Amino acid sequence: MESMNHPELAVSALPWVPVTVGDMKLLAKAFFGDTEYRLLLSDLSNMWEEEMSKDSIQSRAQDLNKRLKAPVEAFFAHLRSVAAPCLSGQSHDQSTTAHFHLEHYGSHLTLKLKSELAGVPFYWEFRCTPAPVAVVSRQMMRPLLAVTRVLQKQVEELSALLVRKDAEIQDYKENGAVLSRGRLQTEPFDEETYRENFITQTLPQMGALQDCLEFDSELQELYVAVNSVRSNQKRKRSVSPSADNFSFVPEQISPNHDQGSAPAGLRPPVSSGSKQKNDQQSLEKTQEADSEQTVPLLPAAAPVDRSSVRPKKKKAVGLFR
Repeated sequence: MESMNHPELAVSALPWVPVTVGDMKLLAKAFFGDTEYRLLLSDLSNMWEEEMSKDSIQSRAQDLNKRLKAPVEAFFAHLRSVAAPCLSGQSHDQSTTAHFHLEHYGSHLTLKLKSELAGVPFYWEFRCTPAPVAVVSRQMMRPLLAVTRVLQKQVEELSALLVRKDAEIQDYKENGAVLSRGRLQTEPFDEETYRENFITQTLPQMGALQDCLEFDSELQELYVAVNSVRSNQKRKRSVSPSADNFSFVPEQISPNHDQGSAPAGLRPPVSSGSKQKNDQQSLEKTQEADSEQTVPLLPAAAPVDRSSVRPKKKKAVGLFR
């Protein structure tokens, strides 16, 4: 899973919105935190980005505003209040007296802002650099492909619903129902015919929309919903246990611990020959233990009749009798 910091996660949850700066139309995503921001701009041919932290913001503000003495939290709140509405597609508030200007420097894009902070001119520059392919894929290509799949699924469900509606209407007709207004009469829905008519008749009329940067509210809502589902699925996959990171730590077993006392599931497989040998060794150990228990411990002074206390030899019992 691709790792993303907080601004990246926050901007991923936002939709692309159409913005106009000067005579240039763009799609924008802008996240403003307490003392940080992340900005994405695209004209569908290029994508630019910039991410700034508290220290970087303070340094640039000092370079652009030599007389600025306010803490970063204060002037960043002002920057957010004048820049966020413009970069989120909201109507521009004329009372802020903020002016935006775009400049190209090679492959870089700079959005310059001039406003007033406490009666003093305040300048800021969003210095955007070309976004890497991974960002373009993550922020635009993958979500938009997912949106097309969702729309296709929606079309399939609507087509199936129309077929069921036609069957319902036909049942009414067969049971004597009559349409009171002839203008409401429709032909039964045929998916193949509808698709052919859409491609040959409707689609050519939409050719002018191919270069359009409009991203209406319904598409924005669908984009956000699709991204939310994708993020939740990634989060579930990242926290679910996998075979790769599963580890088993066996119990510490003392050297004198007999293998036979281990759980059956952890015992190594034993061949028939090894089993006979182990059984024979166990039998010999048992005989030696019996011999040691049979010999009594007598006082040293007492005479010992060895013939009477010698244990009887037990006949060895093998596996096969």
